[in-house]
Amino acid sequence: MKTFLIAAAATVVGATMALADPVHGTWKTVPDDNGNYGHIEVTNCGATICGTLVKSFSSDGSNLVTDNLGKKIIWDMENLGGGNYGKGKIWSPDRDKTYKSKMALSGNNLAVSGCVLGICRDGGTWTRVK
Repeated sequence: MKTFLIAAAATVVGATMALADPVHGTWKTVPDDNGNYGHIEVTNCGATICGTLVKSFSSDGSNLVTDNLGKKIIWDMENLGGGNYGKGKIWSPDRDKTYKSKMALSGNNLAVSGCVLGICRDGGTWTRVK
């Protein structure tokens, strides 16, 4: 019985690791218009990918206290294959705008871009923290 439970636990852990999307992790954003940046934790939210602001920093690198901590920054993002993600939205706190967005993963870099009302913006390349 003990051997069966160990085997079952190993199967569950292995299956969970196999389901982890390569974009999962914590990402450092590029500085916004004010020089502030954040750490976004990216994970699954149901069948899609989402990201939450978990840390915020001022331009000098010190912790920044903001009401935006814990808020969704990315939601409804779909893995389109080949390191490409799309059909989701990204909220830019400094502009308080939500962009129909796409992301492109290349190693530890995540290129982010999006459009709102026909105006497109390059969100820069985020770097993996962990």
